[in-house]
Amino acid sequence: MDLWENHMFTVDGKISLDPMEFYRLVYYGGVEHSIRPKVWLYLLEHYHFDDDNVAKQKHDIEMRERYEMIMSEWLAVEAIVRQRDKEIVAANLAKLSSESQNDSTEMSSMDKSIYQQSNKICTNEVFEEKVEEFSSSIQNTLEEKNDVGKEECPMITDDDDNDDKIINETNHCRKPLIRHNKISESVTSANSITSIHHQNIFITNPSVDRIIPPNSLESLNKSNNNEDGESTRLPIDSMESGGGGGSQCVSPASSNGGLYSNELLDLFSLNLHRIDKDVQRCDRNFWYFNKQNLEKLRNIMCTYVWDHLEIGYVQGMCDLVAPLLVIFDDEVYTYSCFCKLMTRMASNFPNGGAMDTHFANMRSLIQILDSDIFELMHQNGDYTHFYFCYRWFLLDFKRELLYADVFSVWETIWAAKHVSSSSFVLFIALALVEYYRDIILENNMDFTDIIKFFN
Repeated sequence: MDLWENHMFTVDGKISLDPMEFYRLVYYGGVEHSIRPKVWLYLLEHYHFDDDNVAKQKHDIEMRERYEMIMSEWLAVEAIVRQRDKEIVAANLAKLSSESQNDSTEMSSMDKSIYQQSNKICTNEVFEEKVEEFSSSIQNTLEEKNDVGKEECPMITDDDDNDDKIINETNHCRKPLIRHNKISESVTSANSITSIHHQNIFITNPSVDRIIPPNSLESLNKSNNNEDGESTRLPIDSMESGGGGGSQCVSPASSNGGLYSNELLDLFSLNLHRIDKDVQRCDRNFWYFNKQNLEKLRNIMCTYVWDHLEIGYVQGMCDLVAPLLVIFDDEVYTYSCFCKLMTRMASNFPNGGAMDTHFANMRSLIQILDSDIFELMHQNGDYTHFYFCYRWFLLDFKRELLYADVFSVWETIWAAKHVSSSSFVLFIALALVEYYRDIILENNMDFTDIIKFFN
């Protein structure tokens, strides 16, 4: 630490040591934790050894501007993705609404069937006694009302003589019809409430949730034609949510109104889902990763993925960003160093071919240096493919070690590239196998056993 503070830099901020001497000191002696943020900026080539204070400040400003620019771009795209998600929800609600209307149509047909059944019931002889009683009660009621006066019965016609016949014919059906009317009224009121409910659902923000049916779109297109026959462009809130693959969306948050294809939106949406899933479970038991710092981690990952969509997000990338963020506690420095780190680590992910090389080299090392272990692996299901080392190489042993050890191992791997070997990770993996070789041999472990053991 004294060397770093008092003898490492010139007056203008350049490193006074030869780069090879710098790497040698890191490789053999390690780095004091308090100066790791400054040392790692050189180890991961964020700064160059001949950069003075002016050059470093300029580089920091440029990197911060670039980070903010990329972040503003993916935030605009994220806004479109969220908008599309809301439109999909609105479309699903519209579908449910149409289904409920179909159900109400079925209910009205049920009303007709009830009415037809009531007519049949009226002719049933089982109800003759009750109908006669009901008929006589109606007769008495009419006679009482006739005695009251014309105020209660203002409409008197010459057809009063036929009332008895009409009453006798209709009394057979009066009671079922009363029941039917009550059912119809209840069904009608329920349908009206349902329709009101669904209408209220769709009173939302048009720029986000408005869904315009195809017929309305055609009419809008016609209405947007000017007098010269040239069609004007529909605003974004009139776009259909489920457009074809060739349609494009305008970013509501972008100052330049950039256009993004549906394929790009789908791809970024998929990556966002993966990032959100991984960020929430990244080192939840470590003190640093509270809600605020998890948001920083998400910002860094989304920025990297947007700038490297051809790579995308792969499970495990959060594990590589996390130690960097703990050291720097700054999004821009972490993003810059992660990009540098991924120039080496990206080939370990499925799109690269470095993992097969690691497995082959590991097989050769074990076969030459420890024939007993190799023979055991060959006999017990032949797991000399060394797939159990996959996580080691993918994450530089991040999940196998505590954070303090991860820092030390990582900086040694970075310095070893210049001092000893660019494949230093192989010797760390070999050391892990050799450290536990006696346990592996004594328990005669097969592939499943060794996977469980190292996990």
